[in-house]
Amino acid sequence: MADTDGGGGAVLVAATGTTGLVAGVWLAYVCSVMPALGRSDDRVFVEVMRNINDVIQNPVFLTPFFGALLLTAVAAWRSRGTRRRGWTLAALVLYGAVFLITSAVGVPLNDALAAAGDPVRARADFETPWVTWNLVRAVLTTAAFGCLLGAFVARGDERTEPARAP
Repeated sequence: MADTDGGGGAVLVAATGTTGLVAGVWLAYVCSVMPALGRSDDRVFVEVMRNINDVIQNPVFLTPFFGALLLTAVAAWRSRGTRRRGWTLAALVLYGAVFLITSAVGVPLNDALAAAGDPVRARADFETPWVTWNLVRAVLTTAAFGCLLGAFVARGDERTEPARAP
C-alpha cells in the first residue's frame, strides 16, 4: 500500500529533522567537545564528562534521540509499497544501530565513569572506547540522515511519475 501522503510527508520531515539533530550532537563531540576535553587533566576530564552525562538527560536531547527512532520507524511503515521504502528501512536500521550502541556501550561507559573513584583510571577506561564509539554513532546517524534525504528524492520521483492503471 503506497502512502498517498495523508501526513506521510510530515512524518518523513520530522524523522529527518530529529535524525539530523542527533547527528549534529554526535558531530559536536567528535570535532569539539572531546578534543577540547582531551587537553584537560584527568580530574577535569572526568568531572566535565560526568556533568555532561548528567545534564544531557533532558527533554531537549531525549526528544530527538528517541523521536528519531520512532519517527523513522513510522516513516518506514508508511512508505511500504513506495520507492522510498528502501531508504527509510536503511535509515531505520542505521539509527537502530546507533540506539543499540548508545544503550549497550555509551550508557554503561557513562555509568562506570560516574561510579569511578580514581580519575586517572576512570579516564583511561573511558576516553578511548567512548570517543571511538561516538565516532561510529556520528557516522551511522549521518548515514541515516542521508538515507532519509534519499527518501525525499524518491518521494519526489513518486509524485512526478504518471499514474499507472490498476
